[in-house]
Amino acid sequence: MLLSSLAAWPIAKDGSLPWKAHLQQPFSSLLPQLASVDPNEFNAALIRAGLARMGVMTAGLQRYRSHGWRRDLPDPPVAWREGSSRLLAYGEQGQDKENSPVLLVPSLVNRAYVLDLAEGQSLARWLPSQGLRPFLLDWGDPGETEQHFDLAAYIARICHALRHLHDTTGQPPLLVGYCMGGNLALAAALASPEDVAGLALLATPWDFHAGGAHQAALVQALAPALVPPAAKAGDAPPMLDVDMLQAFFWALDPFTALKKFTQFATLPAGGEAERRFVAMEDWLNDGVPLAGDVARECLIGWYGENRPVAGRWMVGDRAVRPQDWKKPALVVLPERDKLVPKEGAAALLAQMPQATRLDSPSGHIGMMVGPRAEAGLWRPLADWLLSVTPVTKTAPQAEKLRKRATKVQR
Repeated sequence: MLLSSLAAWPIAKDGSLPWKAHLQQPFSSLLPQLASVDPNEFNAALIRAGLARMGVMTAGLQRYRSHGWRRDLPDPPVAWREGSSRLLAYGEQGQDKENSPVLLVPSLVNRAYVLDLAEGQSLARWLPSQGLRPFLLDWGDPGETEQHFDLAAYIARICHALRHLHDTTGQPPLLVGYCMGGNLALAAALASPEDVAGLALLATPWDFHAGGAHQAALVQALAPALVPPAAKAGDAPPMLDVDMLQAFFWALDPFTALKKFTQFATLPAGGEAERRFVAMEDWLNDGVPLAGDVARECLIGWYGENRPVAGRWMVGDRAVRPQDWKKPALVVLPERDKLVPKEGAAALLAQMPQATRLDSPSGHIGMMVGPRAEAGLWRPLADWLLSVTPVTKTAPQAEKLRKRATKVQR
């Protein structure tokens, strides 16, 4: 930022710098003042301003690194395993077995515990209080088997988990996918519709070029080097390392670090906002490597070639077509999502006209674990899940669910 500012201001001074439309008029009003500015003094001022900003950011970064908070929530019981993946069962022992099962599917590139981050920041631990039985699919690190996986193999694993829950609970589960987990959940629901009662897609990217054409161009440039093919037939392609994934996501919004650590440096010590920041940042930095074939499908097929929205994302010999889903669906759109632009996620609605739309007032991660998560996402999500689940309750319970369902429909 500092170096580009030093290089750009002489070009801006003569009026040849191409500004974004909303900045053109404010800058034009400064041009008369720039005409009389001493270049050396202006350069020195830019350097002082840049160093001051970096100093505050560095202070925030050091404060985060030395913070003592650590996640210490115990894992719930494991209901099922396959390969490196576990199905974690939430809810109190002896909870009403008639409560509808809900399968929560997170992304492959971050740990599943974003859905169970901390006390007061856990969708998985909150849902049982609403009369639901959540199960979290924890992918784990790719093992020897998963290193050879493509997306179809992970989708098949979701189908296996769905069948397990259907068989053991006697009910088709409700399926909830978050971020990339939404893409996988949609494909699994289309492959096994008899095992899914309803489908909720939270901040799920579908048109990867909408609202982020610069991101797509960046991916197209970087993908061949990031995800090379296998050296020889039969070998697994190299896995995409966690550090490379982190660098890729940072590159999508290079000013993220400056903004968030600068803000963190100003937070009151010992407050709830400080703890929440540390919890979210710890999770963000606790990444998972991606199997090579999965990385190639995502970076080249999704981000680079935008196959999903064009109907060209194939799982086996079958295209993943949202319009083929005929059961209840919910599409959740975060208002301030930098990772999955709202326009890209909203493309699902055009292909799923029967879906209910929910606008969440937060960002990509804030919608799930931020201070407004319960009001902005958890509660309306639970209401929708209850509104579409088969009701096999006692009369008072059934009446309560009927009222909640009516509220959602309104």
